[in-house]
Amino acid sequence: MIKLGLIGFGGMGEVHANCYKKMPDLVQVTAIADLRAERRDRGEELLGAKVYESAQELLDNAELDAVDICLPTYLHAEYAIKAMEKGLAVFVEKPVCINSAEGEQMLEAQKRTGATLQVGHVIRFWDEYMYLKQVKDSGIYGKLLSGSFYRLSANPDCGWENWFNDPQKSGSAALDLHIHDADFIRYLMGEPDGLETVARRCDNGVISGITAKYYYGDTQIVAEGAWDFPKSFPFRMEFIVRFEGATVAYEQKKLVVYPVNGEAFTPEFSVMAADEKKDSGISVPGGDGYERELRYFVEHLSGGEEIAVATLPDSVESVRLVEKEMNLAGGIIK
Repeated sequence: MIKLGLIGFGGMGEVHANCYKKMPDLVQVTAIADLRAERRDRGEELLGAKVYESAQELLDNAELDAVDICLPTYLHAEYAIKAMEKGLAVFVEKPVCINSAEGEQMLEAQKRTGATLQVGHVIRFWDEYMYLKQVKDSGIYGKLLSGSFYRLSANPDCGWENWFNDPQKSGSAALDLHIHDADFIRYLMGEPDGLETVARRCDNGVISGITAKYYYGDTQIVAEGAWDFPKSFPFRMEFIVRFEGATVAYEQKKLVVYPVNGEAFTPEFSVMAADEKKDSGISVPGGDGYERELRYFVEHLSGGEEIAVATLPDSVESVRLVEKEMNLAGGIIK
């Protein structure tokens, strides 16, 4: 049984807590840290775990095998490194760090300590995206010819002290939101041969939306990520990917395959209700990726197996790619 500490018990921390509750044979959350008394109370109520006022207090006092870090992005590297140095396995939310310089520090710490670390690139574990990855890798519909990915929302003003809108803490819409698709495209296709980007900004110059075009030989993939839509606009994550033998489209929370020869069909796999809303206030459109990624983490820890998906080195490369995109768009945050 893995004893795990949750560091940060905001919306995502509670999502993770609910996932761990579905794995009582594998993991028990025995400690929670959060600066806010009301969130500590909520964690104690939900899990019966011992609560701490700070991440450092938890690391210094709790007897654990692993930690799950759901803090704002600018704190990821600091506490992941401290946890690794204490001999703990680490799950850390995406993006793994605020910049690639911090990523290098994390890589050095992992090399020095030998710690297990997985990053919360949940899209790699999302049903529809897993299906697309399987289609591409199997070659069932031939070569991938083109693709478009979208991740669009209203401004996220729900974070602790509005940290999403502080680029020094979140990295802007490019690093916090768009990195989901940048990472998945790397996972799907590898490193691009070429890259173009454009960005739009808030009045203060911070990136609120970015569009990147990735070149892979004669294949082009476009990804747009933005959080500058009206409050009335619902969150959307979608893709349309064209292969030689079919087009695979995930639109309006529905996955459809359109073969060149044959009738359109919806692949059969289990997904949650598209409008399911957790008590934490986070609404996730279909899929069970959060539970799947965390189950992967704890099962690999329990079995002593090496983490192979959403690794630290791979995730640092995704941060590096988004940094390149921001540089090309003239919007990198120093």
